Amino acid sequence: MTISASKTDELLALRLSEVPRGVSNGHPIVAARAEGVRLWDVEGRVYHDWVGGIGVLNVGHNHPRVLEAVRAQLEQFSHTCFQVAMYEPYLRLAQRLNTCFPGGGPVKTLFFTTGAEATENAVKIARAYTGRPAVISFTHSFHGRTLLGMTLTGKKAYYAQNFGPFAPDVYHAPFPYEYRGVSVEAALAGLQEMFRTTVDPSRVAAIILEPVLGEGGFLPAPPAFLRALREICDQHGIVFIADEIQSGVGRTGSFWAIEQSGVQPDLLTFAKSIGGGLPISGVTGKAEIMDAPAPGGLGGTYAGNPLACAAGLAVLDLFEDGTLLAQARHVGERLHEAFRDLQTEFPGIGDVRGLGPMVAMEFVKDRGTKEPDPEMATRVVEAARRRGLLLLKAGMYANVIRVLVPITVTDAELDEGLDLFRAAVREATQD
Repeated sequence: MTISASKTDELLALRLSEVPRGVSNGHPIVAARAEGVRLWDVEGRVYHDWVGGIGVLNVGHNHPRVLEAVRAQLEQFSHTCFQVAMYEPYLRLAQRLNTCFPGGGPVKTLFFTTGAEATENAVKIARAYTGRPAVISFTHSFHGRTLLGMTLTGKKAYYAQNFGPFAPDVYHAPFPYEYRGVSVEAALAGLQEMFRTTVDPSRVAAIILEPVLGEGGFLPAPPAFLRALREICDQHGIVFIADEIQSGVGRTGSFWAIEQSGVQPDLLTFAKSIGGGLPISGVTGKAEIMDAPAPGGLGGTYAGNPLACAAGLAVLDLFEDGTLLAQARHVGERLHEAFRDLQTEFPGIGDVRGLGPMVAMEFVKDRGTKEPDPEMATRVVEAARRRGLLLLKAGMYANVIRVLVPITVTDAELDEGLDLFRAAVREATQD
């Protein structure tokens, strides 16, 4: 009797033969449909999705309000290019995001398609405003896969490979990592040493920072560090850019992560969850700075696509009354409590950290030496998938498991997911 290959086997073979190996895949599954916190593959298996398209689906898969808004816009038109014929969803979304900016004064917003585009254009705007060339980012950071994005990224081994030469006048300062011995004071001393030995602050256009590192392992920037950076930027006329591409849109329990520090950035980049699953990104910032580039210096053919702008307006509607942010904080409290309980039970969990529901655990071989244990993290991810839970690793040593579960998750769904997670950790520990 001939046994036919599964649909997954067929499609994985197609992926191997037709798609370059440089596109990595975290899980050997092929999605068929998704709704809320759940995803079904082509074999009909159902998973609790705690990856959320890598932070794109804070409001869950296929939220009805988002689908309704996109359908309505699709019946009107799908594209004009904003530089050719403007459209109301772009203007209304910019207006509403301006009111969300964590800072005072006149504010303006423009849109792009990907997070990397937002990063690059924020740097362009800062350079145009200051007339300076240099940019400072931080170790462990991630800012995109374009040339400048890779250059800014402080996690080189995995992303930069042999793609150089890279963009000039980009410098990396240390990011505070208390668990591994880098205090706020040490990080600030490293930045001041950089000013003395490597790049004079009078040449620096911008400092760009993720308020919570994404790919770097969900390390929140301590409020004291953010306040000190704000003072340094004010002292030297440097534009302070908050990269909220992964940490924004409710992911940390506030709409923007940096709000929780009380620090006001000059520019803020966003993407991912603002579109509820559709590709859109942008930069919001102080109008004086945003207006620095002359006409023609900013834009893009698909930038601020009308379907994605309609989706963005629907996402903002969902956050408007504050209920969803309260739900995010509740999810964060439950995740932190469950992860700390696991840390007590399993000595291989060296650190539990995060801000709100943007939470992670770091695996180590020994709590004394803190030697990273990426193999354990991999075993947990694989054991979880076998049980029906999708997870994703992060961190400089690939030993961190991060959680990006939709903040629309119900308590019952969260209970199910946590049960699967606990079982996966116990299995991986026994291997």
